[in-house]
Amino acid sequence: MKFRYAMVCSSNQNRSMEAHSLLKKQGFDVSSYGTGAHVKLPGPSLREPNVYDFGTPYKHMFEDLRRKDPELYKRNGILPMLKRNSSVKLAPQRWQENAADGSFDVVFAFEEKVFDMVVEDLHSRDHALMKTVLVINLEVKDNHEEAAIGARLTLDLCQEIEAAESWEDSIDDIIATFEKQQRRKLLYSISFY
Repeated sequence: MKFRYAMVCSSNQNRSMEAHSLLKKQGFDVSSYGTGAHVKLPGPSLREPNVYDFGTPYKHMFEDLRRKDPELYKRNGILPMLKRNSSVKLAPQRWQENAADGSFDVVFAFEEKVFDMVVEDLHSRDHALMKTVLVINLEVKDNHEEAAIGARLTLDLCQEIEAAESWEDSIDDIIATFEKQQRRKLLYSISFY
């Protein structure tokens, strides 16, 4: 694979990790992040989410929720998701704190608010390398089924980008073809490191 990829959602749990897991299995150089202030997982009610700090190991979250209510968190898919996540990497990471991870060639966000935060963060960084980075937003609802569909669509797009002679020259065509075939609108922006 030619490029380094980053998958970004709000909490680095569902959408970004589903895509990270799939791309990793396909041999891509991929990392994943969240942009939120904290990692939030559904709780017993909408007003009672489970909140963790970025860097808290997925295994710790798994044990914590299994202790609290194993039936609820198994039924709503949170425990299987955390188990998958812990097989991909140790803990959720925050996009805004990832400078030490180096630069990426392509960054995927899975909701417009996250896309805006990634683009804003990239614009605020020191552009010492003057290296281009393509940032794409593929809107994906935050549920397990949509995350799986979004991951497959992301894989398709990554394969198209990899196959291009130069993504800078062909990104407009890649995006237009994808939008036509999938009937989904994409946002994209070119930033720099």
